[in-house]
Amino acid sequence: MPSDDERVRDDFTPNHESKIPEQEEAHSEPHSIYTPAEKWFIVALIGFGGLFSPLSSNIYFPVIPTLSQVFHKSIELINLTVTMYIVFQGLAPMFWGTLADSFGRRLMFICCLLLLSASCIGLALVPSNAYWLLLLLRCLQSAGSASTIALGAGVIGDISSPAERGGFFGVYNIGPLVGPAIGPVLGGALADHLGWRSIFWFLCIASAGCALTLILFLPETLRSLVGNGSIPPPTISRPVLPLVGRRATKITSTSPVPRTRKPFQNPLRLLFNPDILILLSFNGLVCAVFYAVNASIATIFHETYPELSQTQLGLCYLAIGGGMLVGSATSGKLLNWDYQRVRRSILAESEKTTAQDESKFPIEKARLRLIPILLTCFVASCAAYGWCIKERVSIAGPLVFLVAVGLFTMSIMNAAQTLILDLVPSQGSSVTACNNLVRCALSATAVAVIQPILSALGAGWTYVLLVGMCVVASPLIYVVIRIGPGCREKRRRRSEAAQVQEGN
Repeated sequence: MPSDDERVRDDFTPNHESKIPEQEEAHSEPHSIYTPAEKWFIVALIGFGGLFSPLSSNIYFPVIPTLSQVFHKSIELINLTVTMYIVFQGLAPMFWGTLADSFGRRLMFICCLLLLSASCIGLALVPSNAYWLLLLLRCLQSAGSASTIALGAGVIGDISSPAERGGFFGVYNIGPLVGPAIGPVLGGALADHLGWRSIFWFLCIASAGCALTLILFLPETLRSLVGNGSIPPPTISRPVLPLVGRRATKITSTSPVPRTRKPFQNPLRLLFNPDILILLSFNGLVCAVFYAVNASIATIFHETYPELSQTQLGLCYLAIGGGMLVGSATSGKLLNWDYQRVRRSILAESEKTTAQDESKFPIEKARLRLIPILLTCFVASCAAYGWCIKERVSIAGPLVFLVAVGLFTMSIMNAAQTLILDLVPSQGSSVTACNNLVRCALSATAVAVIQPILSALGAGWTYVLLVGMCVVASPLIYVVIRIGPGCREKRRRRSEAAQVQEGN
């Protein structure tokens, strides 16, 4: 007989899977056939792939002045290549993510990396008199690299249960967050020693190597194709060297999932769910403030500390990048710990009531209840950073607060993004693509207006203004906690009605 703790874990599962009677629970299939070590191996693989979206963006920044001279264009026109990159960074995952939810994660992941590698070859060879080609290839580069984060999130949704998802998501984000930390430093070093074209050759070789790694080792995880991993996928979706999932051959599926391909669904329809839209908007606003801080670091530090060299300016990015890495790694464990606390409190309440309905589990509360504390720390860190710059204190001051900004940004975003994945786990890549679209739209706006605001208000009041918007938006968290269970119930009923209709 399963323990009370085990029954609660199954009874309060936000994935809306049908519950199994207590007497049959011992014969139920696991959520995933992969062992914990195999899951971590898969997370490491997709984290490697997710590195290339921010790396391709940030490694480009140090060579913008050089490209202005080489292509005989103004800084504004070269910056247009950055703007277009951000635009496609928001749009491309809507396409690739939805394809991945229909045709499989593995194939789309590899295609994205191969497109990135091919576009980098073109960028490394682009003639200096073909500015239009530079702009076009940057769009293709973004289309290839930007979707890897959404695809990786879909994989995590496939292989993990809600109780462990926060930890996986936190460690997975380390890969994508290494890019902002090392990108500017790496780009400056390559350009100084090997020329600006070397950054694209580096990206070409690295992304091709990653694609080869995934071809060799990454299994297909899309549940509509492989179930919990025990159903063999089509040949094209099988790794060349299947190091993980070997126990699949030892598991006999009691209720095999038919290998049916989902129809292509418009991911924008997810935005019609009020809880998802509100959560994406709040998460996008925090991300926009972070991007405004990150994009202005070089300019602000150059004006405030003119003695810094270009290499030293690039090294300043390590502060916020290091904070992001620490925040991503620690927040995952914090999310899992708080999830278990809420689950235990529900167990205590269930002893007083017979209501054991999976839709009643407050997954929104379990993921979001720490955000007010984290947001307070984030607001204080951003404001303190701005006033340190304004007062021209020792450079150690703003660098310390940049570490805090990165740490609390990732703690907030990990909590929100984990919940986003919990709400629609079967459309993990699509909902992450929607998240990316909202984030990029708000972040592009923030980056476009940050310099005029800094010129008008100064660093101190600029960052007070930006974080003030986050404070004003903070009640949205409580709105999601309040309306979330009802919205999930409506989605569950629509899904059941659609399944019945398909059966008829």
